[in-house]
Amino acid sequence: MTFFTRLKRIFLGEPLSTQMAINELIPKWQALAVLSSDALSSVAYATEEILIPLAAFSALAVNWSIPIAVSIFSLLVILTVSYRQTIDAYPNGGGAYIVSKNNLGIQAGLIAGASLLIDYVLTVAVSTAAGVENLVSAFPILMNHKEILGTGIIFLIMLLNLRGVKESASIFTIPTYLFIFSFVLLIGIGLWKLAVGEAVPLAKGVVQEYPVIPFFLILRAFSSGCSALTGIEAISNGIPLFKSPAQTNAKITLTWMSFILGSLFLGITLLAHFYGVVPREGETSVSQLAHLVLGQGWIYYLVQGSTALILILAANTSYVDFPRLSSLLAKDRFLPRQLASLGDRLVFSNGILGLSLSAILLIVLFKGETHHLIPLYAVGVFLSFTLSQVGMVVHHLREKEARWATALGINLIGALTTCGVLIVIAVTKFLMGAWMVVLLIPLLVLLFNRIHLHYKTVGKELSLVGQSPFVKLEPIQHTVVVPVSSIHRGVIDALRYALSISQDVRACYVEIDSARTAHIQTEWQKWAHEIPFVVLRSPYRSVIAPLLKYLDDVEQTTHRDMITVIIPEFVPSKWRHQVLHNQTAFLIRTALLFKKGKVVTSVRYHLHDT
Repeated sequence: MTFFTRLKRIFLGEPLSTQMAINELIPKWQALAVLSSDALSSVAYATEEILIPLAAFSALAVNWSIPIAVSIFSLLVILTVSYRQTIDAYPNGGGAYIVSKNNLGIQAGLIAGASLLIDYVLTVAVSTAAGVENLVSAFPILMNHKEILGTGIIFLIMLLNLRGVKESASIFTIPTYLFIFSFVLLIGIGLWKLAVGEAVPLAKGVVQEYPVIPFFLILRAFSSGCSALTGIEAISNGIPLFKSPAQTNAKITLTWMSFILGSLFLGITLLAHFYGVVPREGETSVSQLAHLVLGQGWIYYLVQGSTALILILAANTSYVDFPRLSSLLAKDRFLPRQLASLGDRLVFSNGILGLSLSAILLIVLFKGETHHLIPLYAVGVFLSFTLSQVGMVVHHLREKEARWATALGINLIGALTTCGVLIVIAVTKFLMGAWMVVLLIPLLVLLFNRIHLHYKTVGKELSLVGQSPFVKLEPIQHTVVVPVSSIHRGVIDALRYALSISQDVRACYVEIDSARTAHIQTEWQKWAHEIPFVVLRSPYRSVIAPLLKYLDDVEQTTHRDMITVIIPEFVPSKWRHQVLHNQTAFLIRTALLFKKGKVVTSVRYHLHDT
């Protein structure tokens, strides 16, 4: 076992066989933690995102936060009922990509896929940045280290997910339920203090005077607050992760998640209204509210700690869905096929690595600031919502299953509502950064199509369709060229191998130091005089250029079907010793990679050094 393999086993664990996949399925209570952490975590910042544009206008404008929150809650109910229909129609996983592709066509599916991939990357970046900001609110000394903290957290979550779904679910369950408990405690104590008069409300009631403010401002606050709805679709995407009966368990979990999310979101917004919380630099609204309700005691740190944890671990929802969606796109040949392969621990390891690198890049580019990332956030997710709902409408019209008319009405309302919200978000946030997502989605779709075209072209060129079967496979006539830099045991082994596969074997030496040439020629006559030996002059000390020219000359003079280049290599017994030797063999292989009619193989001589 190599050093890297041992290191991999230490951090990721032993490989899991394919037959063990059934043991990686998770029950409802764990699925709630794994697939709902993204949606639930938005409670920590959605209210603040509503208040920021309102408070910037006037102190009284924050009164609009209650009707805006109620509107968002109503949208949550519509989406929940709509996605229950999706789970019924697609019990094997009804992500927006599958629903849109099957009902609206490939291009609609690719738009949905691109939107979701962007949303998943932003989820990791936003959740991590928001978690770090809550941590910084409690410990201001960390203020100047947000990017480093965010990068470290993403790296840790990546490692946990590379260990497998079930193992990561076990780790993430406690923080999710701790967050729910702490927020229920915060809301309960806050309302109790208002009810018994321990706290004097700054607002007279829920329904009160709403000042006249620009309608565009209300729309902006609404669109910002809709960040509370990101992650709703995760459960319908992740049905294959549930224990049997997966479809029923997914619907129950979706209902649980929506009830908890809606209750906590309305509760926090209501408390912020009564306690007069307004956004301010250096401290989140949740931290302010916890200070006002709980003081500076241990419960305050419980709320802040659990908030930071859930925000950080909310990224885990993307680590479940991004690799799975990437694998579906890869299987359809719209992404590199490496993304379709399961790793040692029965997870899509390449997708996990790609998601992590993309999210870290965003953290660095936007300096770990949540408010800079939020405007990019909801465009993609509401576009996927809309396409998914429209796709379900088409599905009901085509299939006409039992109670299809009711289901059609539900999804039609969902489609119209999410489309309206999408327009609002795109318009109100366009100049704040949403234009980047609007531009990136068609670019990703273009990339998907180019990748698909490449795979189709390759498949067509490799296909045997239309070819006549061979009566007998004939061997290829080829010339073997062995580049050498000196005479040693590895070279002798390479020459012996060359003689075993061809009658036309030649060796060449690129002259960098003319003083060595005579010595090598003498040694050649001693050890391998029966094989032609050619010295290639290189006045500019290049190894690759003279070799390539020589191979072209051999090809033109021999007119053989193929030229085989055999590279003698010696391999040290310890990997770290490899850096002490030049990498000419790698450079030769790279240079010949795109050369037609050239086969490159290595004959390795393994050293026994210590």
